[in-house]
Amino acid sequence: MKTDQKSIVIGICGGTGSGKTTLAKRLYDALDGNALLIGMDCYYKHCPEIPFEKRVKANYDHPDAFDVDLMLSQLKELKAGKSVTHPTYDFSTYLRKDEWKKVQPKPVIIIEGILLFAVPEIVDELDIKIYVDTDADVRILRRIMRDVNERGRSLESVVSQYLETAKPMHEYFIEPSKRCADIIVPEGGRNEVAFDMIAGAIRRKIKN
Repeated sequence: MKTDQKSIVIGICGGTGSGKTTLAKRLYDALDGNALLIGMDCYYKHCPEIPFEKRVKANYDHPDAFDVDLMLSQLKELKAGKSVTHPTYDFSTYLRKDEWKKVQPKPVIIIEGILLFAVPEIVDELDIKIYVDTDADVRILRRIMRDVNERGRSLESVVSQYLETAKPMHEYFIEPSKRCADIIVPEGGRNEVAFDMIAGAIRRKIKN
């Protein structure tokens, strides 16, 4: 399917547990069917040839962990008004799932991910860049709760991964990348003033 409608592409970035996914989902819901939401996590590389024991220890907080070429090509397809079928990811096996998801272009395309702004080619495709800025102690607590409760990981493995890869990669890639943001939202997706301003601005853009 192809449409002549030009989409507005919104990128939402921030560290692990910052609240970027919450903000992205709230914007998606607020736009009443006019938005498409895709997580950068869908584009983690698929490496079944690597044993599970090694996949567990890989660095998933580095840009090289993502299939940037596929993500970029599908984003451009969506911007051109074409539907795409994107991968889905299983965080318990560190592999793509068998099923891929077909999505249609919408007036607003929302993409969220921790390393979204660390890839210049993707940044170039974004019309609005939002960085969610949350204190590190809050982020690590949220990450622990998510990975233990939703992804079936042990507390020890979550803490080890955070200290070995997530924290240093955040300091090296993610924190500096907020310099390219158009908007910085403090304290995650529950900042009501920021949310209302962003949602209102996007609605106005859609009408125009």
